[in-house]
Amino acid sequence: MRKQGTILNIVLASESDREQIMKLYKEQLGREFCAWTDHYPSEETIDYDLSRDALFVMKENDEVIAAISIDKDEDVERLEYWDKNLAPGGELSRLAVTHSMQGKGVARLMMQHGMKALKDRGYKSIHFLVNKYNVPALRSYAKFGFNVVGECHMFEQDFLCYEKEL
Repeated sequence: MRKQGTILNIVLASESDREQIMKLYKEQLGREFCAWTDHYPSEETIDYDLSRDALFVMKENDEVIAAISIDKDEDVERLEYWDKNLAPGGELSRLAVTHSMQGKGVARLMMQHGMKALKDRGYKSIHFLVNKYNVPALRSYAKFGFNVVGECHMFEQDFLCYEKEL
């Protein structure tokens, strides 16, 4: 992706990106439908993702403008909705885009990259949760052809469970 002569690259996050990633996460607090708090995602969340090579960032001029994680959340994994024929399934999580880049296709590119990373790592499907009242996100995910396979209440929110074969 290009923005006014600048190339935007998606790369595996490194320790040197930590401060910028945390700043990006904190920027999301208070947004409608955001379940994040002052305590989540945390430095420990970043540690966990970095230790598994599971955190990707998009940069513009060495500044982190977006992030997405390949997650491993046992509570989400235990949900009954995931198709056993599509196992193993991977989860994408903690998608964040800086305010100035929202609505410009960055989230879509991050999702595409995350799905490719999951497929490259041997996953057969992708699944994730979306707040059932987050209409902009629901519209975005509809373009990818995800299936709604169930509903759940977790993290003090009502979610739709999305799944798609990779």
